[in-house]
Amino acid sequence: MKEDNCLHAALICLGMLYYSHAITTEKLNHARPSLHGHHEKGKEGQVLHRSKRGWVWNQFFVIEEYTGPDPVLVGRLHSDIDSGDGNIKYILSGEGAGIIFVIDDKSGNIHATKTLDREERAQYTLTAQAVDRNTNRPLEPPSEFIVKVQDINDNPPEFLHENYHANVPERSNVGTSVIQVTASDADDPTYGNSAKLVYSILEGQPYFSVEAQTGIIRTALPNMDREAKEEYHVVIQAKDMGGHMGGLSGTTKVTITLTDVNDNPPKFPQSVYQMSVSEAAVPGEEVGRVKAKDPDIGENGLVAYSIIDGDGMDMFEITTDYETQEGVVKLKKLLDFETKKSYSLKVEAANVHIDPKFISNGPFKDTVTVKISVEDADEPPVFLKPSYIFEVQENAASGTVVGKVHAKDPDAANSAIRYSIDRHTDLERYFTINAEDGNIKTIKALDREEIPWHNISVFAVEVHKQHQEAKVPVAIKVVDVNDNAPKFAAAYEAFVCENARSNQQFITISADDKDDSANGPRFIFSLPPEIIHNPNFTLRDNRDNTASVLVRREGFSRQKQDLYLLPIVISDGGLPPMSSTNTLTIRVCGCDSNGSLLSCNAEAYILNAGLSTGALIAILACIVILLVIVVLFVTLKRQKKEPLIVFEEEDVRENIITYDDEGGGEEDTEAFDIATLQNPDGINGFIPRKDIKPEYQYMPRPGLRPAPNSVDVDDFINTRIQEADNDPTAPPYDSIQIYGYEGRGSVAGSLSSLESATTDSDLDYDYLQNWGPRFKKLADLYGSKDTFDDDS
Repeated sequence: MKEDNCLHAALICLGMLYYSHAITTEKLNHARPSLHGHHEKGKEGQVLHRSKRGWVWNQFFVIEEYTGPDPVLVGRLHSDIDSGDGNIKYILSGEGAGIIFVIDDKSGNIHATKTLDREERAQYTLTAQAVDRNTNRPLEPPSEFIVKVQDINDNPPEFLHENYHANVPERSNVGTSVIQVTASDADDPTYGNSAKLVYSILEGQPYFSVEAQTGIIRTALPNMDREAKEEYHVVIQAKDMGGHMGGLSGTTKVTITLTDVNDNPPKFPQSVYQMSVSEAAVPGEEVGRVKAKDPDIGENGLVAYSIIDGDGMDMFEITTDYETQEGVVKLKKLLDFETKKSYSLKVEAANVHIDPKFISNGPFKDTVTVKISVEDADEPPVFLKPSYIFEVQENAASGTVVGKVHAKDPDAANSAIRYSIDRHTDLERYFTINAEDGNIKTIKALDREEIPWHNISVFAVEVHKQHQEAKVPVAIKVVDVNDNAPKFAAAYEAFVCENARSNQQFITISADDKDDSANGPRFIFSLPPEIIHNPNFTLRDNRDNTASVLVRREGFSRQKQDLYLLPIVISDGGLPPMSSTNTLTIRVCGCDSNGSLLSCNAEAYILNAGLSTGALIAILACIVILLVIVVLFVTLKRQKKEPLIVFEEEDVRENIITYDDEGGGEEDTEAFDIATLQNPDGINGFIPRKDIKPEYQYMPRPGLRPAPNSVDVDDFINTRIQEADNDPTAPPYDSIQIYGYEGRGSVAGSLSSLESATTDSDLDYDYLQNWGPRFKKLADLYGSKDTFDDDS
């Protein structure tokens, strides 16, 4: 029905518009001449050209959303030069031409072929032109016109959000603004009432209302309570056409939440709380919890607890657990069931934050009574003191009473107590304790100078409950007794000059006493009665725990006596006093005229004047060194000489062994086994080094040097072997024991180069050059003998 009414109204408007357009066009056609083809003659017969408007129309309109069976006639174009013979052709171009708008090229009628939507496009700009149908020559200039799409109410209002969320404090006054909702309409706001919106509330009465023109939602009831209902769902409608019948509408949902205010005081659900705690509980232990209920939330529901009265204010305390909003009752001091069995507390719960607007609803606090009963616990024994300090004299006899400890059972049963010493604290077992009465006694004598304090621990255990025990520290001071005599503070050794003057002080001594200061200093120094008139030395007590030793006479002599022993008696200030005799050693020394010490040895006195002991020692050391050098030199001269010529490519020592193959005649079989001469130390597994000269000097032992011309080869070789074994200084250190002995009975004599090198023969050995390659080595060795002699 709604759509039929709209269509009917649109058709009426279109008809009126078309009728107005036709009348206007007709009038203009009669009033205005054409641009082309109209020629008039003047009074004198000349032809005049008059320019006039060729197109005649008003602005065209077309209703949107038209859905009729035929195309909608938008308007008609007509030129005054059109005589109706069909020679003029109308052409349409521009926006939507040929697609949305078509023109009859003969009549000029324009039709809309499609349904138009003003919200998609509100107007179209087109260009019309009249041309000659045969030649397509423009008969008039082109001209633009506008086709406007006429709006109809075809769009309902739409809200910016499908759902809104808003908050408002509870207990707000009536008319308090909550939120503004806004809707929009796509229809033309300048044409009719299609876009004129009116707001109304569909759901949410009687709690809220909405302003019809602005969409502002306000509270409609006073004292809305969050604790009763926290959330409300409101539906708002926006309707166009000014809210009249036939208009379109849209809706949105608004969720309104009441925020909390502190309008409720805390309340305890009960008037009395019963709690219990063991007397064995330690301070800080939780006893119980109380909770006052507050329907408010957040900081408005925060509750603080405090104890405001009761006989347990000193024994208990209460804190607030802000996570659970509970008051936690805790033990503040130790309890004793035997002393007091119950306590009473008055606890208050109050809001932390109070809103002045609702202070008339107060007071925002509540109180409750908490009764706490103390439960009896099986407690361990308790010593009367937290610690004990006793004194006992040192050297006291075994069994001497040191002191007494006492413990009791705090329970009502009052069980008997047994005492014992913790042996980990008395490993040497100096003390014992009476298990029944707690008397501590010594087992053996104590020495203050060894251990001045003894720290032990004593256990107290219930007789019938061995697991219940207590422990207390006991400190025992060993009181000093004057049982140590004073002694020299150090091992003194005094020196006095031979030329010392009478009454000259040469040393100051002090003493030391192991006893306590009460039995130690002050010290008294004196000489024994039998030597009180000592002719050599005297003693002076300085009365500051030191004494000075002085010379009584002049002129001491080291020759007569170089050492004196002076006994000194030292007494302490104890009761009774203790004393000891200490001996001071005094040496007589030689000094210069200024009293500076030179020497204290008695032997130095008989030496020549001008030579000190150090100088004499240096002289003796030089003489010994010279003697050692001479002995070494003689020893080296007696050793077998090395060959005069040593070639780099060959070692002569190797050749000595190589040439030992001539035989020694009949006595050669009696010669010493040459194998033992190779390396005697190798037999025992020790091979001396060949590349390092020994650091110590060898002194040849007397009696081992054989005669140069010894005829006993065995003795000669044995002597050489011993010298080689004991002389590490003779180069080449390891092969002095190697000999090429050929025997005494050979008529051929010896070709040994060792003997040849030591003879004074004038024989010319150059002829060896002619003996062939076998004698080439000998020729090289002895062919230039004169040269070597000259060089030497």
